[in-house]
Amino acid sequence: MKQRFELFQNLSDSDDNFDDFEQAIPLMSEEEERELTEAEIPESLPILPLKNTVLFPGVVVPITVGRDRSLALVKEAYEGDKIIGVVTQKNEDIEEPEYKDLHTVGTVAQILKLIKMPDGSKSIVIQGKSNFKVKNFTQSNPYFKADVEPYPKEMDIEGVELDASVRNIKETAAKIINMSPNIPSEASIAVDNINSPTFLLNFISSNLNVSVNEKQTLLEIRKFSDNLDKVMEFLEKEVQVLDMSEKIRTKVKSDIDDQQREFYLRQQMKAIQEELGEDAEQQDIEKLRERLAKKKLPKEVRETAEKELQRLEMTPSASPNYGIIYSYVEWILDLPWNEFSKDKLDLEFARKVLDEDHYGLEKVKKRIVEYLAVLKLKKDMKAPILCFYGPPGVGKTSLGKSIARALNREFERFSLGGIRDEAEVRGHRRTYIGALPGRIIRSMKKAGKGNPVIMLDEIDKVGADYRGDPTSALLEVLDPEQNDTFTDNYLELEYDLSKVMFIATANSLDTIPAPLRDRMEIINISGYTLEEKTQIAKKYLIPKQVEENGLKEDQITISDEAIERLIDQYTRESGVRNLERQIAGVCRGVAAKIASNEIEKFDVGVDDVEEFLGKRKFFSDAAERTTVPGVATGMAWTPYGGDILFIEASVSKGSGKLNITGQLGDVMKESAMLAVSYLKAHSDEIGIPEEAFKYWDLHVHVPAGAVPKDGPSAGVSLMSAIASIFTQRKVRGTIAMTGEITLRGLVLPVGGIKEKVLAAKRAGIKKVLLPKKNEKDVAEIEEDVLGDLEVQYLERMDPLLDVVLEDKPEIEPKEFFKVSDAHKAAVSGNNGKLPDDVEVASRDSKKDQ
Repeated sequence: MKQRFELFQNLSDSDDNFDDFEQAIPLMSEEEERELTEAEIPESLPILPLKNTVLFPGVVVPITVGRDRSLALVKEAYEGDKIIGVVTQKNEDIEEPEYKDLHTVGTVAQILKLIKMPDGSKSIVIQGKSNFKVKNFTQSNPYFKADVEPYPKEMDIEGVELDASVRNIKETAAKIINMSPNIPSEASIAVDNINSPTFLLNFISSNLNVSVNEKQTLLEIRKFSDNLDKVMEFLEKEVQVLDMSEKIRTKVKSDIDDQQREFYLRQQMKAIQEELGEDAEQQDIEKLRERLAKKKLPKEVRETAEKELQRLEMTPSASPNYGIIYSYVEWILDLPWNEFSKDKLDLEFARKVLDEDHYGLEKVKKRIVEYLAVLKLKKDMKAPILCFYGPPGVGKTSLGKSIARALNREFERFSLGGIRDEAEVRGHRRTYIGALPGRIIRSMKKAGKGNPVIMLDEIDKVGADYRGDPTSALLEVLDPEQNDTFTDNYLELEYDLSKVMFIATANSLDTIPAPLRDRMEIINISGYTLEEKTQIAKKYLIPKQVEENGLKEDQITISDEAIERLIDQYTRESGVRNLERQIAGVCRGVAAKIASNEIEKFDVGVDDVEEFLGKRKFFSDAAERTTVPGVATGMAWTPYGGDILFIEASVSKGSGKLNITGQLGDVMKESAMLAVSYLKAHSDEIGIPEEAFKYWDLHVHVPAGAVPKDGPSAGVSLMSAIASIFTQRKVRGTIAMTGEITLRGLVLPVGGIKEKVLAAKRAGIKKVLLPKKNEKDVAEIEEDVLGDLEVQYLERMDPLLDVVLEDKPEIEPKEFFKVSDAHKAAVSGNNGKLPDDVEVASRDSKKDQ
């Protein structure tokens, strides 16, 4: 039986009062049971799936409800007739079951009580009424609902045979209760007082110590006699288990007696050791004292350690406080208070190490060498707090290891991604069971030196909840003016972190709180160029993957042209992670050929890439996307590098409305409105007829509609797309653009220029239009990276359209935007709203088109 009758067990844990026990088991007469089970079953029921419970008619059970569907069902049912259908899942591990995951035979239940829990879940007490079978499910949201039909038991025995069977069941159940030490003896009296045979069977079935599937089998048995036989089989098996348990218990008791004897002897031995001055615990304390005497500690820390050691000596070893105090003193002695690595202040060596480990990243390397130079001159400077910010896969994390190697310091790294508990940073108070210092202090202990390089990975992904805000704790850690007195909740001592070189990494600065961001020196690591990726692949990625795939250097070569094809046609990223995966795919393909004795070595050329990796994954489709008026190519920045996006504009007859779609933010929507206002103000110069704004609706859309987009940098692209549709002049297919616009016609600077330019080059763009004030950002991009990419700068929007749009329109704007007099009258006569019938008629008119 389930923990030897679960309801009996629960009662024995709380109270042995028999009156309370009878209240815990709802005893009912046959007449009461008949009224319960013969109640009319609705044709349609809301269905509550249960994970690991089977409800039997007449039985009362508590259920915890936490799933969204279940919460919605319980709320509605409790406010209504409180009648629901309960079925059991076939597999309790499925969190969100579908129709196929549910048994079709269940029990009609009535909600007796609803209890709201502090964590948002709800507990309900339900009582089974009668069985039903699902004919078909009719609804899955917001909760399951099904058409059902009755599924009654067939009472196929009666009279003497029934009485004998019931008596046999009760006697066996009483035997189990008497044999089980966890069930009160009064339980057998309660079972004996159950008069209804079917409720007796249901109650025992509900508490059997069998699997959920076996209980479901009992629920689905139609004949009472078959059900009786199956329950009896399980009870007999339980008797055998209890009998075996008793034998094992007797043997274990004998073993425990031996252990008690050994404990007594050990206590005598301890007393003898105390008389001889050889107490083991005292020896442990003396070892701590010896370590304390040799350890260089600040005055306050030493006084605290000595005080705790005195407490330890007066604390009995059996006391829980003994282990807490002992661990605390050990932590104090394990931490590096005045032990430091000797910095290797060799600038040339540092440059060599950084160049060996990473290709490019000149800005970062320059900053590290500058730090070493100042440290060499000043000796006691506080370590900087750096934050490497850039897309994934550009080497932010691995840079930390290289910096530690260049400085001859210990390196420790831990990820902050997903941390929501402030105690992860500051530690727990010693009053908590299992308390530990925070990750900062644990990293210091692991490093063993007071000046390591500690990398705080993914600092932009720190969260906050009811347990506190970890970013607030990091404010003290990452402030050079405060972190020399950092206090961990566990230690409750000031610890100097000013010599530690903290390096944080982030993909986005937006999610880092401003006070925390202000404490760090942000170093932007841009995406790699084609040349840089090629060199990284040759120097680092290919040798690494050759070794990891069991190949030798002379067994495989990959040509520069093949690497460039991998980069251009099989990856679209700022970093090199995906490139490494593609190189690994090529190496695996070669390894398979060598392992099967097809070849001894392989030279991978351009034509071989497709054999190993399949068809190309990325195409330069910018030119193809702008073959009709109203489509412009923009450039965007994302936390994962640069990308290009397409702005689409179209017009339809209407009343001058503007529709904007594509999950655009408020700033981007305002840019579209600015572009329309500017074009209206300069329509005569540009050649846009007045009817275009008055009698036609404009729709602007930015594809990838599931991705939110915002920011002012798409202003120039929006202007080009809208101007293209109004002038019917196509946008030149090889031009991409970025920049913020104003009503005065100015083009303002934007960010992420390098990432945007590299993305445009990857996409096959030949010319980019940038704000004039971003010229300084382009100067930081190497000339060989730009290659044949033409860059033109704009200060105003006046020359924009002549540069971006083709010379001749597809159709003359005056002809294209011509509308009928009926259309004009309809718009004017309805306060700018076009009636549906007139709109349809005008669309069907060839003249209006």
